[in-house]
Order: sequence, then structure tokens, then C-alpha cells
Amino acid sequence: MAASGSKSCLQYLFHLAHDHLDFRLPEIKALLALRLKPFHPCGNFKEQSPFWCLDCLSEEDVCTVMARSVCAKSAFELWGHGRTHSELRTSLLNYPPDKMSPYMQKGSSYRINVYTFNKTLLFEDRIKKIDAMDYLPFEGNVSLKNPQHIFCLLEDYGTDPNNIPEYPNYIYFGRWIADGQRELIRSYSVKNRHFIGNTSMDAGLSFIMANHAMAKDSDLVFDPFVGTGSLLVACSHFGAYVCGTDIDYNTIHGKGRSSRKNQKWRGPDENIRANLRQYGKEDMYVDVMVSDASKPVWRNAALFDAIITDPPYGIRESTRRTGSHKDTIKSPDGLYAESHVPVSQAYHLSDIFTDLLSFSAHHLVLGGRLVYWLPVHRPEYCEEMVPLHPCLLLISNCEQTLSSHTSRRLITMEKIKEPERKTTLPPVIDLFDLFYTGTGQPGSSFRPPLHPLPGTQRLQREVFQWTKQKVWQGRHEIRRQWKVKTQRPY
Repeated sequence: MAASGSKSCLQYLFHLAHDHLDFRLPEIKALLALRLKPFHPCGNFKEQSPFWCLDCLSEEDVCTVMARSVCAKSAFELWGHGRTHSELRTSLLNYPPDKMSPYMQKGSSYRINVYTFNKTLLFEDRIKKIDAMDYLPFEGNVSLKNPQHIFCLLEDYGTDPNNIPEYPNYIYFGRWIADGQRELIRSYSVKNRHFIGNTSMDAGLSFIMANHAMAKDSDLVFDPFVGTGSLLVACSHFGAYVCGTDIDYNTIHGKGRSSRKNQKWRGPDENIRANLRQYGKEDMYVDVMVSDASKPVWRNAALFDAIITDPPYGIRESTRRTGSHKDTIKSPDGLYAESHVPVSQAYHLSDIFTDLLSFSAHHLVLGGRLVYWLPVHRPEYCEEMVPLHPCLLLISNCEQTLSSHTSRRLITMEKIKEPERKTTLPPVIDLFDLFYTGTGQPGSSFRPPLHPLPGTQRLQREVFQWTKQKVWQGRHEIRRQWKVKTQRPY
């Protein structure tokens, strides 16, 4: 295991997972900010590389980051590096002996691993590389099962799987410090979750959002479009108290049709609280309630340390809010019966983001973060399309590609000042407006967006065609299975 104690002024090597590339840098920066540490890369830093070398950190800082990161695989105390094994040897021999000796003493045990990125080596080749490092003054015993210290030789063969070089582009050697939390992606998978819906957020992305929001112990985190609570589960894992709202009564109360295959209706205990109970985090659950995100229900005060959400786009889940275009007559006393179901109308994305930013500016604490998804049409996208607010500072803008023409961007903002009494926002460009009418059913006529944007209608048509294609593929598969079962031609 890694030795205890904090050592400063060393270089540390971070080995990053090669997925969600845009999300890695903001996550590591956010986790370092929790330690009040800057992100200080060594020379020749490449964001797309799976290996990052960082300065100005202590071992305690590195362990704290790795205890939360789902984008990082492992971290090492960097002892040497070079473009060739000869350069690596020179670098290792120049490393201060006093920093090496505590891990090479007699009576200690160690193991050396070999890791190659973008290339697979035979076992015999790995052994040869380990034997070639006999110039290191190891005096302890080799232990493959339970060593006290683990060292790793890491070789980078580039990122192009179709053009793998014979020799590595760069080589690193260091002492293992800690592993990241990639295991959370499997253990919190929605496939094994008690309560899920059509739009339940992937576990990996949920933890990335929680890290971008810097959710931590005793924080209060709010999700105004909570759905089945995937984001609340991730935040609660990091010790935050969680709460949320949603306009869908059935989702909040765990009623109605199930999203699982071969299950028609939801069970009696399918709800958000049960999800947190499943992972032993029920004590972090404040509550959820049925509420319209466009209507003010909270007192005017800074209540939340973070707001983290995935607003509906109008594709798999409709965008609705209470209200009507018609004149409605209230009861004489202004109150509704307990069984009253309010009329709802379309809630356009431009209004969703305007309300979300305004709500966050008023209800986040200073330094609190807003993290949300923004759907865009890639050919027409530009930075000016991201909604802004004078009280919120844009921290990061990361893209997740959905298709060649569509994507969604994870926006992270931080509250830097309190809003003035009369703060009016410019209209938000409607990036991804509904191609359904108020009924929310396919086949309805298109309506023009509130704020026309070049490419918006093209995006709507592409999404509609993609949806129709999936429907026809499903029908074709049903007919094929029917043919096999009955042995009849089409």
C-alpha cells in the first residue's frame, strides 16, 4: 500500500480514462478546488492525452482527488520519464535517492506493473521490460499478491488505434498512490437500480456532474427536474443532503407504467427514497415534491450549495408547466380542491433555461454551482448560444456528442454575486425547440420557435426522422419475430 504522510513539491502522474474526454479537465479542476489547490500542469501538457503530469500538489491532495474522480484511473508519484528507455533511465538515476530509499529498504515488499496505452504486449515482453530496470536499487522482496509498495511502468503509444507505433511515444515510471472511483460506474449502474425511468441519467455522467458541482459533506443539493433521482443518488454518495422537485406526479410518487422490460406497472416501493436506501444513503434524503419549475415556491433566500439538473428536451420526456392560454376561472375562495389537477401547457426550452438561471442566481449561496445539460445543433452551435446571467460565471462547457448533428453540452456555472432587485435577462435563444405541438405526440404539426435560430428547424427534422426510423425498426423487428414464430412469410 502507499505510504502514509504528506509530501509536497513532487510531481504526480494522473492516468485518465479515455472516455468523456471533454469532462476530465473540469472534473479534476473542481476536485482540486475543493482542496483550494490550483491546476498546475507540467510543461508540454496535452488535454487529450491519457497521462497528465501535475505540479504543486501533496500526496494528500492526490488521494483526496482520486477518492472522488470517475474520470481518473490511477495516480502515481512520478520518479522518471522520457521519450526512450534510455532517457527514462537517466531520469530515474537523477531522482533524489532520499525520496526513493523509504520504498526500497530491506524487509519491504514490492511489485512492478507494466501498463501500455493503445497497444497490447505479450507477457514475455512485459517481463523483459521489468528485468531491464535492474539498475534501480531495490533491496526488498518481490510480492505479487500483497506488496507493500507498487510501482508502474507506463508506455504511451498515442491515441490512433489505426496507426500504432513500434516504440512508445513516451514512457513514465512512478510509485502508485491511489486508484480512482471507476468502480462506481458499475456498482451504481441504472441496470441494477430499484427505481428507473425513461431518462434516468447514466451513473458515470451523474458522478461527473456531482464532481463538477463540487458536492461535498453537509451540502444541500437541489434538482428542479429530479425525475427518478439519479443525480441525487450521485450527490448523496459524496455526503450531500439532496432534495428535488418535478411536475410529474406519477414519477415523484413512483406510480404508473414501469420503464423496465417485461414489467407493466411500477411496484409498491419504487421511488426516489428507495433508490437512496438501496445504496445506504437514505439519511441524506431530504424530500422531493410535485412542483412546477416555472412557479416560485421557495422563499427568497440563498438556500442551496449546488443546483444540478437535466432539464427535459421534449423528446423522451415532454416539457410541461402549469397554466393555460385560455382564461381560467378560480374558485371563489381562490383555493382548489385536494384532487384538483392543474391544466398544463408547453414549457419551451428558452423559458426553461431563463427560469433556471434566474432561480439559481437567487437561491444559490455565493460560490455555489449550477450544473445542467444544454441540447444543441452542432453545425450551428457557437459559444454565444450558451445562456448567461450577470450573477453566474461560466466555469466549463463540455460536449457529449449524440450524433453527427446533435449533441448536448454540460454547462457549469458559479455564483459570484447576489442579484439586484430588478435583474432582467436578455431572451435566451431557443436552441432545440419542440417539434411537437402542445399535445406532445408525434405527427403533430410544427410550430415556429419563440426565438428563431438558423438550423433549429433542421435539428427538429433530423430528430423527428431519427425517432421515426427507430419506430419503423421496432415494427420490422416485431414482424420478423412473428414470421419466425408462425413460419409464415410477410
